[in-house]
Amino acid sequence: MRMVCFLKHISPGRRVAFEVLGEVAGGAFASDALREAGVKLPARDAGLAGQIVFGSLRVQNQLDYLIELYSGRAAESLDVPVRIALRAAIYQIRYLERVPAHAAVNDSVEFVKSVKHAASGLANAVLRKAGREETAWPTESLRYGCPQWLLDRWTANFGHEQALQIASAALVEPERYVRIKPGTDVPDGMEVEPTEVAGCYRLLSPLFDSWRLHDISSQAIVPLLELQPGQSYLDVCAAPGNKTLQALETPLELAVACDISEKRISTVPRVCQRVALDATQTLPFALKFQRILIDAPCSGTGTLARNPEIKWRLQATDIPRFKYRQLSILHQAVRQLCDDSLLVYATCSLEEEETRQVLAQTLTANPGFVCLREQWRLPGREAGDGFYAAVLTRRSV
Repeated sequence: MRMVCFLKHISPGRRVAFEVLGEVAGGAFASDALREAGVKLPARDAGLAGQIVFGSLRVQNQLDYLIELYSGRAAESLDVPVRIALRAAIYQIRYLERVPAHAAVNDSVEFVKSVKHAASGLANAVLRKAGREETAWPTESLRYGCPQWLLDRWTANFGHEQALQIASAALVEPERYVRIKPGTDVPDGMEVEPTEVAGCYRLLSPLFDSWRLHDISSQAIVPLLELQPGQSYLDVCAAPGNKTLQALETPLELAVACDISEKRISTVPRVCQRVALDATQTLPFALKFQRILIDAPCSGTGTLARNPEIKWRLQATDIPRFKYRQLSILHQAVRQLCDDSLLVYATCSLEEEETRQVLAQTLTANPGFVCLREQWRLPGREAGDGFYAAVLTRRSV
């Protein structure tokens, strides 16, 4: 769903924010849509667009509650563009102290006029009531900006206090991390802070051109493979290639990066063999590998700070679909592992079906395999995204 506002007197940052939020409502991911739509914006406008988009999505249920409070109408009863404009304006008024309230209101009302003129009076009336006053949120779901069903699942898996920490962490703009190969110097002009993960640095300055952000939890996965020089390595779900690049810090004899999408596999740098394939099907390799990494496609519930749209888009009924795909990928990958070698199954999901249940069913179906170690990284407890990883090996007979 693309909503382009042609009114030039609306600020470029807000115009892009409205467009991107419309695309997200139609199924796009916010980070991808922002990257594409904001590429020609000046840094200041791009920054405002990002704040509005991610901020509105992080507290979307709170904003809808306020729309209903101020309008006396269910937010869902409003047309999507109108709802988006009201959310964006209320978010700016409540949470962006440096943004003049009148600018947020004027641009949102003008946008509503451009898409549904009859609703501009309603928008004006609602936004005149919006302010920075504290709100007594009536439910835990509203207080923590999270669907109740997700809070309930996390409470069952990790306990109530940790569930609230996970939800709270998703409301905060995530810290940025980069990878600098251990033993190499930090580039001149880059301000970083070392972390407990070797080679992982917290980025304190703007990201250099051509550099990639690489979350600390993601960087904590590759060391579980205990890579040694001269080994063979298979990365089953490699795109965009950050973990492949990290693995290749070790001089390997053979490295192969795979992904289901030709477009996505092309984002992996030309540093090793790249193969587009469906990892749920028989893998086309005659040899077996000493190290295999599966960073499995998943629900992404560990990444809600970076991908807040997931918590409003995902349904409980979607999770088994991910589980079946993960099981299929593991079923194919274990066939490619050498005896007494290591396979790491990782996922940025916090859900039992995609983590421990996948591990248990894989071990039951493959009696020769054992789990050497499991690792959780939970938002609010550890820095970065939420991640689960299991280290498996095939015992020689």
